[in-house]
Amino acid sequence: MQNPALPKNTYLRPACRRSGRFLAAARFIVACALAGNMLTGNAALGQTFDKLSFATNWVAEAEHGGFYQALADGTYRRYGLDVTIVPGGPQVNNRLLLPVGKIDFYLSANTLQSFDAVEQNIPTIAVASMFQKDPQVLIAHPDRGINDLKDLKNLVLYISKEGMASYFQWLKADYGLADTQVRPYTFNPQPFLADRNSVMQGYVTSEPYAIEKQTRVRPKIFLIADYGFSSYSTLIETRRDLVEGRPDLVQRFVDASVEGWYGYLYGDPAPANALIKKDNAEQTDALLAFGRDKMKEYGIVDSGDAKTLGIGAMTEQRWNDFFTQMSAQGVYPATMDWKHAYTLQFVNKKVGMKN
Repeated sequence: MQNPALPKNTYLRPACRRSGRFLAAARFIVACALAGNMLTGNAALGQTFDKLSFATNWVAEAEHGGFYQALADGTYRRYGLDVTIVPGGPQVNNRLLLPVGKIDFYLSANTLQSFDAVEQNIPTIAVASMFQKDPQVLIAHPDRGINDLKDLKNLVLYISKEGMASYFQWLKADYGLADTQVRPYTFNPQPFLADRNSVMQGYVTSEPYAIEKQTRVRPKIFLIADYGFSSYSTLIETRRDLVEGRPDLVQRFVDASVEGWYGYLYGDPAPANALIKKDNAEQTDALLAFGRDKMKEYGIVDSGDAKTLGIGAMTEQRWNDFFTQMSAQGVYPATMDWKHAYTLQFVNKKVGMKN
């Protein structure tokens, strides 16, 4: 959906050039503006852009493709935005920069971080969820008789500290896994590869590719979202003061990002991939293609409510269900005001959807 105040046109419509002569500059601008023909991005007509920074939670990768697409193909600028993407990484905590005003938007990993903000009284809020499914997977060796999460009870589990505090609490409650099974996951697959009676965490878009490339064997993967872990993922967070003081800016950033995701998944991803590789030299065309394909195969971005409400969709019911799930396992107090973690003001508008 195009921002009515920021038309998509990058050319003059016939109505504004039919006379065959130049109008005075002031009359020309007024006439075209009244006709809905103000040219977005044309400095000659005085177009200005709102500068903003958007920080991610990891190094540039396919999971950020829609944002890079909106930057690369000019969608952000069409919405009047001059966006800088600030990549994260293993030694970078960009989330700390949001509440102190060093960045304007942040890419949050999952719903849990939004609940943490409420619990710790941090003035941030989720305004959209680009992923309907958390891409977190558990990866097992093939041909070991492991066909369900219930089959993991007697195996060694390589889980990160963050995983232990979040989805593993759900695994313990729903699938009977135990803390004694867990070994620290250090983002290195070698311990898993050396022990065929082990399982490791990963993202459906990346770790399975690395393992298959190294072993020439496709691992067994379990997308925990398909087993009942209902967290949103890849959420756009911002500060409450920005939502209250500049809702137009927030709306434009959300809408442009949504359009970017449609473009990345169903258009030509080459512009975004070029920028991703520029920010992260370790990315290859093959890995980026794998990540994009898996997002489409598993419905990471546009399944569930996004099918009818558009990419970025969120619902109160889904937030409530996940909070109930987590509070029942003692992750959060049942009395916490979970509705303070998000707003539906900027989503569910079917932006970018084809009729």
